[in-house]
Formats: sequence, C-alpha cells, structure tokens
Amino acid sequence: MTPLFLQSEVKNPYLFYQEMIEENPVFWDETNKIWAVYSYEHCIEILNNTNAYVPTFPQNNNLNKHASEIINNLARLSIGIHHEIAKETAVILFSHMKSVGIDAAIKELLKNESNLNRINWVDLVCKKLPVLTVLKSFDFNDNDSLLISNKISSLVKIMHSFKTIEDVELINCVSEEIYLITKKHIAELPFYEIVLNKIASSYGISSEETISICVCNLIGLFIQSFDATRGLLSNSLLQILSNKKFDKNENDKIWLQKMIVETLRFDPPIHNTRRVAIADIQLNGMTIRTNDPILIVLAAANRDSKQFEKPMNFDIDRHNNQEHLTFGTGGHMCLAKHFSVNLATDTLYYLLSNYTVSILENEIKYEPMINARLPKAIWISLL
Repeated sequence: MTPLFLQSEVKNPYLFYQEMIEENPVFWDETNKIWAVYSYEHCIEILNNTNAYVPTFPQNNNLNKHASEIINNLARLSIGIHHEIAKETAVILFSHMKSVGIDAAIKELLKNESNLNRINWVDLVCKKLPVLTVLKSFDFNDNDSLLISNKISSLVKIMHSFKTIEDVELINCVSEEIYLITKKHIAELPFYEIVLNKIASSYGISSEETISICVCNLIGLFIQSFDATRGLLSNSLLQILSNKKFDKNENDKIWLQKMIVETLRFDPPIHNTRRVAIADIQLNGMTIRTNDPILIVLAAANRDSKQFEKPMNFDIDRHNNQEHLTFGTGGHMCLAKHFSVNLATDTLYYLLSNYTVSILENEIKYEPMINARLPKAIWISLL
C-alpha cells in the first residue's frame, strides 16, 4: 500500500500507519515521488520547520475572478507575509463571532424530517449545522444562510488541488454569488471598520486588498466548518455510540468533551496535510531535497506509542490526549479548533439529552478522499 490512498478503499488505515511508524517513520514513496512522515516526533519537526512551506495550488486559469481571489487570500493556503496578514484577519473575525444557541438550530433541522426512526446524521445535521452556526454567528439573514449552506458543498471543491472540468464549472457557478453576498454582509457588521483599519494600517495595504482578505477568510470559515467540523460531528457520534456511558439525568458535558478530544486523536476527520521543502531538510538521517513534496500523516502521529500510552485504545482519561496533531501546530495551526470542539460538544449534548440514539448500520462507508476520513452516511434512529 502506498501513502496516497483513498479512505473509501481502506477499512482500517491505522494498521498501516502503525506498521509505518515502526518500520518507516520517514518514507520516500518512489511511485508518487513524495515523502511520507508518520511518527509524532518527525511530524512535529516538519510542521515547525521554516523550510517546509504549504504548497501553492496549481494555477488554474479557468477559475473565475472570485474563485481565484478566495484561493489566493485564505490563511490556510498562504505563506510568508501574506499568511501573517490573512491569519491576523481570520483571528479578528473569530474574535467577533457571537455565541449562537445550538439547540434551536438542531430543532429546526430535525423538525423538517418526517421520520426520526431513520435519518442520515451526516446529510441532515453534519453537513448543515456547522455552516449555519458560522453564518448565524455573523448575523447573516435566513435567505442568505440557506443559499450559502445549500451551495457550500460545491464551493469546497476549491480546496482540491486537482479539479475536473465539472468541478471548475461548479466552483465558478457559486463562488461569485457567495463572494458578493459575503462582501455585502460583512460591510454591514459593526466591527467592519475596525478590522479594515487595523489590517490596512498594520501592513500598509489598500482598503480594496483588505476587504478582499476579510471576505475570503470569512468564506474560509464556511469551507472549513463544512469539511472538518462535519467530520468531527460524524466521527464523535460513532465513538460515543460504541463507548456510551452518557446519563441524560446528569450534566455530562465534561465527559462528552473528553470523548470529542479523544476522537480527534483516535479517529480524526483530517488524516494528512502537505508541505514542500524550500531548502534541504535533514530528517531521521535522510535528506529531503529542495522542492520535494511532503505528506505529513497526522492521524499516524496521533497513534504513536512514543507519545501516547496504549495509542490503539480509546481512552478519554489519558493525560495528554490534547497533544494530538489533528489541528496541526505552529504557524498554520487550525484557528477553528476551539469552535469545532465546542460546537460538537453542544450538538451531541443536545442530541443525547433529548433522544435515545441507535445506529442502524454497522458498516460505515467513507468519502473517496486522500486527506480526510469522512463518513458518507450514518443512519441512526432517534426515539
């Protein structure tokens, strides 16, 4: 098996990861011409190495103006000073998110379902609730929230390094609409001028550039909530249903949060991320040459026995579970980590407090993705 495989085609990738940690913690994949890094120690080294850059996306001249702007301005994809500007903008946006009641949002999603005896948790809740929560936390109106949440699945294809002709057509179709709605709305927010003035004055860039960076990174929050938070809600529910000790008569939010943090280590939604060497890097006695691509297998590092005691066991009381690498580390650490954990905790607390939840199908199928392990469907019964 090579390091680059579709999660849909592998029943248990963790057995492969464990083998690689023990035998080839830093591995050159000759077939795909890419380094794969598996051990916790070496993943940390690459994530913190200033000579390992986030790779730039291949130029796609078929993307329209708005899609290209989004790609060029996202904090998670940028490097150097552009990354500093985008990251600070995203941090400011996060700091102004208002608290949104999760209960009402879930009730709204569930009330539209006629038969709660058989629902697809992924489609009904996981693909909708995180995006809607972000939109509501910035006071988007109902019509705009519905439009964006319905079309975000097309826009997330913008994050794929390889895009088919059909992907590009979908991206172009929705990117302008979502961009213009977001741009109009963000200008009406009370903190808008504060963000513009702070970023523009700190980095000496024009108002037009600053506006674009703000709009694109707010859209980036929509994209990130659809993929990663969707996966966390899905995988956490699976772990809870197989390790269930929840008592709806007691306040078990602390237990739930521990379950979610351990899910992030044990069965994370995001399995790997990529870097490219901009200078030679010495790692585990080998030389990663300039321009060599690197696959950092975060999900493998999370199962490294040198870092986590009995890593193949799901244990919410392990003292260092929060040291998982699912959100990365260093300059490109995911800014949404606290938002994701809190949203998952509140969502699952509501679900388990109000319903008896039973899973209807034991075999879970996954999306055909290399970097993420996302269930395609989780069929459950709510009584």
